[in-house]
Amino acid sequence: MFDELDPVLHSQVRLAIMSVLIHVESAEFAYLLENINTTKGNLSFQLGKLKDAGYIEVIKSLKGNYPLTTCKITQAGVDAYETYVSAITSYFEKFNPKTEND
Repeated sequence: MFDELDPVLHSQVRLAIMSVLIHVESAEFAYLLENINTTKGNLSFQLGKLKDAGYIEVIKSLKGNYPLTTCKITQAGVDAYETYVSAITSYFEKFNPKTEND
């Protein structure tokens, strides 16, 4: 009756990461940290989960003498995100149908 929800994306922090990355070409770790309510350690852990699923690419480089982590969403990530949004939307619509007067 209900569409299955992707367990990788059904985490608040991972969904927030994907929601940011879906709208930008890439994002630095610091940018994600500023826009997602989590700790550095948890953000790093969740990025690893998304990378392992093939949903994001994590690029490690240097900016001056400092390490820089940049993340990009992959096509598989885009597809998974769109499928997730469609599935979760169907949960709300199944028992809250619009009436003809809406």
